[in-house]
Amino acid sequence: MSNVDGHHLKLLEAFLFASAEPVPLKVLEERLPDGAEIEALLEELKNQYEDRGVNLVHIGKGWAFRTDPDLAQALLVDRTITRKLSRAAVETLSIIAYHQPVTRAEIEEIRGVGLSKGTMDVLFEAGWIRPRGRRRTPGKPVTWGTTEGFLDHFAMESLEDLPGMEELKAAGLIDKRPAIQTLGTRADMAPAADPDELEEVPEQEVMNEDPLDPDDGEDLASLEAE
Repeated sequence: MSNVDGHHLKLLEAFLFASAEPVPLKVLEERLPDGAEIEALLEELKNQYEDRGVNLVHIGKGWAFRTDPDLAQALLVDRTITRKLSRAAVETLSIIAYHQPVTRAEIEEIRGVGLSKGTMDVLFEAGWIRPRGRRRTPGKPVTWGTTEGFLDHFAMESLEDLPGMEELKAAGLIDKRPAIQTLGTRADMAPAADPDELEEVPEQEVMNEDPLDPDDGEDLASLEAE
């Protein structure tokens, strides 16, 4: 073991083990005793679990224990699949991931078709997207981005792990529609908005502005509980 406090290391391990969601570094700093060398402790704990069935991984701005990816196939459990994400929801999530922060109007422009309210509600309720703020432009439209829950679900450490154009082509995920072909091209991505150009928007205000559409049957019944 490297020169780290053994008690602090055990506290860190227990705290991360008891947390279902990735724990931000700031929270760890608040929960561990004063003087704890958080980064050194995380590195030591990561090394200890490197060759085990459970690994300590960095997800977005947080840390969490996750099953070793090499064991995924052995841990699969057969079950009946009742629902899936609709094509519209998959395309919308992809556009948000690659072009965030992005408004509803910009999503519709990229897809080339209108966006139903239910599609955004499905992704929001799944915890994969969140409002990033309002643009300081006429109408002050809400912008959307992905969450750490999105990174966690798709086993990514950061958005830099998103596949590029060539990877998408090789996987057969690129079709002939011009809008979808832009998803994996980072050069075509909309520039990230300056934080100073966004205004915070309360969650309740977003939901009131964009209520669930009860007639959108395709998307409301489209999300598989993972």
